[in-house]
Amino acid sequence: MTIVEKIGQQAKEAAQVVAQLSIQDRNQILLSMAEALREQKSAIMAANQTDLASATALSGPMRNRLTLDDATIEGIATSLAAVADLDDPLAGPYENWEHPSGFKIIKKTVPLGVVAMVYEARPNVTVDAAALTFKSGNAVILRGGKEAIHSNIALAQVLRSVLTDHQLNPNIIQLITDTTHDSVNELLHLRQYVDVLIPRGSGSFIDFVVTNATVRVIETGAGNTHIFVDEDADQDQAIEVIVNAKTQKPAVCNAAEKLLIHEKIAAEFLPKVASALIEAGVELRGDDQAVAIDGRLSLATPIDWDTEYNDLIMAIKVVTDIDAAIDWINAHTTHHSETILGQNAQHVADFMNRVDAAVVYQNVSSRFTDGFEFGFGAEIGISTQKLHARGPMGLPALTTINYEVFGDGQTRH
Repeated sequence: MTIVEKIGQQAKEAAQVVAQLSIQDRNQILLSMAEALREQKSAIMAANQTDLASATALSGPMRNRLTLDDATIEGIATSLAAVADLDDPLAGPYENWEHPSGFKIIKKTVPLGVVAMVYEARPNVTVDAAALTFKSGNAVILRGGKEAIHSNIALAQVLRSVLTDHQLNPNIIQLITDTTHDSVNELLHLRQYVDVLIPRGSGSFIDFVVTNATVRVIETGAGNTHIFVDEDADQDQAIEVIVNAKTQKPAVCNAAEKLLIHEKIAAEFLPKVASALIEAGVELRGDDQAVAIDGRLSLATPIDWDTEYNDLIMAIKVVTDIDAAIDWINAHTTHHSETILGQNAQHVADFMNRVDAAVVYQNVSSRFTDGFEFGFGAEIGISTQKLHARGPMGLPALTTINYEVFGDGQTRH
């Protein structure tokens, strides 16, 4: 048995333990984990410094995602406490009904079982995933990227020590420390132990997981996110929304990557929004029309239109009308978050009904696609698929159902 198989076997056994814990126990342990992270802050930051020292090839925004300092660790601990405050996703009341022959059927909410997370350079995911799976009664297998391995080990050790302190199986939370491709490939095929796998990372990484896994996968995350500025948009408001969506946190999947502008306002609006974006440090690329209007843009290549930059880069395209905008977005979307800035009610309705994305906005920054912002608490990811869960995934997305049937000797004729 390989190390990854052993981890899977241990997770399957531990899942039976965590599923039986009361909500009071689960919440108390989450609070203890939050306190333990604060107490072990120095050790966690020291481990993180080791990762940062090796992460010389990462872009500035990606490096920021990797960094753990006083503020980020406090934020992680606070999110654990916030998860403890959320309602129990396993609690009733459950739907129930009686069969004509007299037995009772109860539709019950239950944990998924063993959840595997495969993710890249975001050590906060280690804690978020552990907290949400634990709260929902699941065991978790974590496999982070090599960039954050020392940080992830330190965080996982803290969480596992809390489980041990409460006389629980620490294998409720396990971290795969092998950061080679072999461990990912093995995890993708661990069907006998893993009930569902959730990847988080770049679009190419998620595509690899979805294409190669035999374990059930919830597709998440990749965000080639568009904003369309219609001809009747409030231009000052639009600039504020666009700059926020692009620059507030550029290395995340809900940051805007592409800007489409209605041709009737392009000559007036594009130079204004370009100035605001350039002032905020954004490199701009554009199609032929956009470059002709504003020479500060470099000419985009075909690859640009399908690229999730995760950086201070944005590509701009001029479109003829709402239909052209919708068609373009549907051809290039990753089905994450898409935005229309405008007031025309029919255009907005067309955009909402026809754009194929998990979240569709009018006059709102796409940066709000987030579990906390949607009132779900911490999120396990943002699902861009259509089965079981879609959009920001909170605790209910980590549960499934079974049917309990109670009778008195009924037989079928």
